[in-house]
Amino acid sequence: MGILINNIEELKNLKLKLDGELICTNGCFDILHIGHVRYLQEAKKLGKYLLVGVNSDLSVKNLKGLNRPINNEQNRAELLNALNCIDYTFIFNETTANNFLEFSKPDIYVKGGDYNLNEIPERDILQKLNCKVVFLQFHEGFSTTKIIDML
Repeated sequence: MGILINNIEELKNLKLKLDGELICTNGCFDILHIGHVRYLQEAKKLGKYLLVGVNSDLSVKNLKGLNRPINNEQNRAELLNALNCIDYTFIFNETTANNFLEFSKPDIYVKGGDYNLNEIPERDILQKLNCKVVFLQFHEGFSTTKIIDML
């Protein structure tokens, strides 16, 4: 069962108490689906600890529109923490994960294969941190937007 990190100080100190590689990823995870689960399970295989940054309700609205999120940030973090592959979650307010990454200082940052290094806004901070970036296979046909459109 994963643990919700409640503040920046806890996030900054997390890596100091870990005895292995810290993998980070982030996203809205508005309606958790099998594509998310497969992606997170693959991410976990890359190191010892998986920390997931969860976009806050405000940042989801800014990214996805006024009708989102469907599930609030606390519920989304709790659902993620219920997955065996996740060790920690952290809710962040920004539309990019730059601050989340700067404070957590991961060894490995993971994104889906529908991205590339030139497209992610976190590229500069990842290079500054000398963080390895891994792009995992994108699982076609699974998306929160598609689920919403089917309703």
